[in-house]
Amino acid sequence: QVQLVESGGGLVQAGGSLRLSCAASGRTFINYAMGWFRQAPGKEREIVAGISSIGGRTYYEDSVKGRFTISRDNAKNTLYLQMNSLKPEDTAVYYCAGRTSTVVTTSAGLYAYWGQGTQVTVSS
Repeated sequence: QVQLVESGGGLVQAGGSLRLSCAASGRTFINYAMGWFRQAPGKEREIVAGISSIGGRTYYEDSVKGRFTISRDNAKNTLYLQMNSLKPEDTAVYYCAGRTSTVVTTSAGLYAYWGQGTQVTVSS
């Protein structure tokens, strides 16, 4: 079991940056592949980025490649998402998620653990 708590969301102007954090409880964080998902009003939840348990493999959705960076600090049980060059279309609730596997997947249904979400709003 792991509990996830996101922080770092807020309101930012287009072109700005935010850094999301996800603090995980428990001593088995290192065993979980993690992902950042987002859900905008009226849209389905989609993966933004994912990272394997050790951090050696990452995945990025096409629209965020080159702008977002996912990372993790297993010693601190924390997942991060650095978001640069933000656009209004990045506006959404962002969730961190974990799965009991070392391998990243893009399917939300395969992540068993979810945070409560943090709102990111990008103004034009």
